[in-house]
Amino acid sequence: MKKILVLSLIYLAFQPVVNAQKTRPNIILILADDMGFSDIGIFGSEIKTPNIDLLGKKGAVFTHFYNAGRCCPSRASLLTGMYPHQAGMGGMVNTGDYDRTKTGSYQGFLSVNTPTIAEELKKNGYATYMTGKWHVGEKKPDWPNQRGFDHFYGLISGANSYYELLPKRQLIEDNEPFTPTANYYFTDAISAKSVSYLQKNKSTGKPFFLYVAYTAPHWPIHAPQDLIDSYKSKYTQGWEALRKQRFDNQKKLGLQVSGGTLPPSDPALASFEKEADKNIWIEKMATYAAMVDKMDQGIGQLIQALKANKTFDNTIIFFLSDNGACHEVLDDRSSKDLGPEKYKASLSTKIGAPGSYTTYGKEWAYASNTPFRMYKHWMHEGGISTPLVVSYPNGIKKSIQSEQVGHIMDIFPTIMELTQTKTTKIVEGKSLVPIFKQRKREAQPFIAWEHFGNRAIREGDWKLVWDNEIKAWELYNVRKDRIETKNLATLNPEKYQYLLAKYAAWATKMQVK
Repeated sequence: MKKILVLSLIYLAFQPVVNAQKTRPNIILILADDMGFSDIGIFGSEIKTPNIDLLGKKGAVFTHFYNAGRCCPSRASLLTGMYPHQAGMGGMVNTGDYDRTKTGSYQGFLSVNTPTIAEELKKNGYATYMTGKWHVGEKKPDWPNQRGFDHFYGLISGANSYYELLPKRQLIEDNEPFTPTANYYFTDAISAKSVSYLQKNKSTGKPFFLYVAYTAPHWPIHAPQDLIDSYKSKYTQGWEALRKQRFDNQKKLGLQVSGGTLPPSDPALASFEKEADKNIWIEKMATYAAMVDKMDQGIGQLIQALKANKTFDNTIIFFLSDNGACHEVLDDRSSKDLGPEKYKASLSTKIGAPGSYTTYGKEWAYASNTPFRMYKHWMHEGGISTPLVVSYPNGIKKSIQSEQVGHIMDIFPTIMELTQTKTTKIVEGKSLVPIFKQRKREAQPFIAWEHFGNRAIREGDWKLVWDNEIKAWELYNVRKDRIETKNLATLNPEKYQYLLAKYAAWATKMQVK
């Protein structure tokens, strides 16, 4: 009798472990907007990102991971596991009165033939939530609630003020218009709603998928003044010095992303020393930094909520950016977005405050993308390289820094494998799970890109990239020269022609214009 009792007690003691092993993991997918490669601490930044950094230090950090070069294509690829063109988003979202029966690679809304992560997980018993920026379909049939999300709070449109809803923008909560109240700040609203969804999910008994698509640090640069002030002293030396500082930090961190050499500054950039009003530029970068800091604080709230719910260890958290840092200026766009009266007022409004509407400029963006060349839009490394951080205490037992090449479409099949979800359609992406187990994975034989005429293809160590401004192909060995300074197209014509033919075949398959 005693023996039976002892065995029963042992059985009961081990039941929580057995049940935990059978419990499917929760997923939080966090996407930053227009954040450069070096803008978080573990990738060399001086910006305070302790929460993101901690996820990476105890999880997996990917240093050779790619996005699709711009917001809409990257979001489409992330959600579907396909190339952007296959998901209908080779270009940007269609903001006009589009005909949903006219489909194709550039239709401008998410293809109904490419299931989203949310649609697949929902069929398999997951609760699905989204907060933040959608930007892959302006009409109601193409909104998140109609593409697999049980609940959605956020911006259907693209760029918007962080303090108010601008004309022609759609801020929605579960298919209904949402009107911001006083003291509104969108980054904080995204974080708060995300935490509320975690609390809501506690009573469902379901595993959850939460997609948190921050708009930070996309322009217009807006942040609380006290946080802006705390960063000003860090940027008094200008963008050239910041770029060198971040590069030195990357070497100390052992990132090994550029072969140990920092390429010279872009000669087209202005010199900080020659700027007449340095304070304006300092204020801009301090505001940008405050936006990243605010986002990290929100991620910290999510982590604390998970720990309070005792679900942190069984939750997989992905963090990445939709493209490289943004070089854009808003000379014409500001008036169009704000209207003539608000635009006029914005010119005399303090940077970062309600009513202001500006960017931090290509000079600071170049530093954000340290050590790479170019920016968002381009298919050079500065446009398509993203820091990827993955945390999963139950599944990643030892911290990992991986140089294996991956693409944003790989997130979809990774989530499917981790959640043991069968997909209704074969996807282009390849799972990253073997890397979590410190093994080499089966990656795509090559990766290709095209957006507004900028294009590239990478196979193994080689990359062929077209710059739409100078109208020429360039060939690089990106394992030896990831900063893309030694064009080998003339020296290696066979590799050049081989990759060019491969790109042409891919472009035909994708119906690239």
